[in-house]
Amino acid sequence: MFDSYFAQALGFISYILAMLCFIQKDDRRFKIMMILMNLNHALHFYLLNAVTSSLCCLFAAGRTATSLQTKAKWVAVLFIILTALIGYLTVSQWTDYIAIAGSCIGTYALFCLNGIKMRWVIFMGSCLWLINNIIVGSLGGMLLEATVIILNLITIYKLHKLNLRA
Repeated sequence: MFDSYFAQALGFISYILAMLCFIQKDDRRFKIMMILMNLNHALHFYLLNAVTSSLCCLFAAGRTATSLQTKAKWVAVLFIILTALIGYLTVSQWTDYIAIAGSCIGTYALFCLNGIKMRWVIFMGSCLWLINNIIVGSLGGMLLEATVIILNLITIYKLHKLNLRA
């Protein structure tokens, strides 16, 4: 029972980290906060026995860290292939593919896009992660993704306004 409470508590810590992440207008700070959130969320999902989701988050932390160093498209393709392979090897039910798709979409966004375009594609991935969190019963994850979707839309709006002024 304690493990379940601890796992859910980690989900709420991920929620706080996600709020700090998605209010960032600077892409670099956004990605650094995303790394911290994904590492915490990997442990959260592992404790919920959602191994595929956990591995996707762990891999996402490495992917995001790498995206700080390079924007090479071949690296994005490599991470997408590895995410799909890890997912394929760990999937236990068809719904696990939702997390894999969300991770692949996030990889594309972080390596191939920036600014508003990156945030729109991450928005799509967040919708998939919200569905995943509902399925695996992650309370903090549901709150996290629902709020991330809203914060991301607000940040997109603010960035759009800044672009109109420039």
